[in-house]
This record gives sequence, C-alpha cells and structure tokens, in this order.
Amino acid sequence: MKKLFLTMLAFIGMAGYAQAATTVTVGASPTPHAEILEEAARLVKPKGVELKIIEYSDYVQPNVALDSKDLDANYFQHKPYLDDFNTQKGTKLASMGPVHYEPFGIYAGRTKDLKQLKKGAIVAVPNDATNEGRALLLMQDKGLIKLDKNAGLTATTRDITENPLNLKIEEIEAPQLVRSLPDVDIAVINGNYAILGGLKVAEALAVEAADSMAAATYANVLAVRESDKKRPELITVYEALISPELADFMKKKYAGAVLPSVAK
Repeated sequence: MKKLFLTMLAFIGMAGYAQAATTVTVGASPTPHAEILEEAARLVKPKGVELKIIEYSDYVQPNVALDSKDLDANYFQHKPYLDDFNTQKGTKLASMGPVHYEPFGIYAGRTKDLKQLKKGAIVAVPNDATNEGRALLLMQDKGLIKLDKNAGLTATTRDITENPLNLKIEEIEAPQLVRSLPDVDIAVINGNYAILGGLKVAEALAVEAADSMAAATYANVLAVRESDKKRPELITVYEALISPELADFMKKKYAGAVLPSVAK
C-alpha cells in the first residue's frame, strides 16, 4: 500500500512538472542567433521553459510568422529594421531589449587594401533600407564618401554628396554579399552573414567602432508581439540571453564578430 502511495505521489509530481513546463517557439537566423539560443535553452530549461528554435534564412518570414502567432518570439534583427517592418506592414511587434551587436565590416574582394581602391571601383552594400544606411556610414567613417549631414542612419546612395573615387555602389541582398566578393572590389557586410560565409572580423579591412552610433543603434533584439512583452516565460528567455554565461559564450565563440550588448 505504501509503495502504491509513493508511486502515485511520483506520478503526480511528474504530471505537475509537465504542466509547469512551457514551450517557447523562437525564430532565428542560423548563425549566430540559433547557436546563441541553443546555449540559452540550457539556462531556461531548469526554470520550466523549453525552447523550440526554428531557423529562417531571410529577414521577412520570421516577422510574418511572429505576427501570425506561429512564433512566440524571434531573434535575428536590430530595432531599426523591426521599426521599419512595423511601419511598412502595419504590425505591432516590439523589442524585449538588446542582446548582442554584430560589427559591420568592409571585406576585401578584388581589392585587398582600402588605400588601393581605384577610381570606379565596385562596392557592394546591403539593399535593405536600414542596413544600407549603416554601410554608407561606415564608408564615410573610412573617408571613402561623404553623406548629407542630415541623412543619418537612413542614408541612401542619393545622400552621397562627395565620392572622390567615383565608386560604383551596387545594392545587393544581404545574404548574397559574401558570394559577391569575387565580382566586386570590396563589400560592406552584415556581421551574421560574414560569419556564415566564413569571414573573420580580424581580417576585415575596416570595422565599426565599438563606441559608434551604429553599435548602440543596431544591437540585435529579442522581438515579440507588443501584447506579450510581460509574459513571464518570454522574460525568462530574455534574461538568459543577456546573462553573463551567454556574454562569455559570445566572446569566446565568435572572436569579436558578435559582442554582448548588455553586461551584468
């Protein structure tokens, strides 16, 4: 009888645990976002949260899936992109807060040194609104072009006021920038796509400064639906993502290509 009673208690305990566990489905770019989430999954599991990670290879579907409630959150974008998406699509997605920052870099294609750039050299930049402005600002910081002083983070090629080398700027989809390198002189590439393409930040011809406006503005965020910002399980996931354990993981694994935005 006593054995039966203990068995029943154990069963009730397991059932209680199963009910307490909550699955959070998060969409993410494969590198580095999904990799970081895999580490976060270990931290949230003891707290009753199971992470289900779904990988996406583009910048649109993760937000579409989040808006349609196929995801609980996504982790792949910076806030300017999120804000622009909301404006364009009429969605109500919100940031839980910054997680990490991926420095933009200028990488060598046919030209191996910025000082060797010749007149008419071809420069590839991302073609989406928020990232193109960031790329052009980095080019300005390195003295390659000058932009209208009022352009700011939303700069486009139309805002170029000085182009002494008459550089030919080609706007290319961000995922294709690494592949474009053999056909261009240099390319300004998003951090995650540089990593995915096997590029190393240490080998970049130029990198955004850690104290630049871009470093603060373009931190990657955990995005959720606006109405879900106070869901306890989502707060648990975000706290894991900005934990000291995850900060150490980013620094060791990505060697400067991914830097934690929040230090505790």
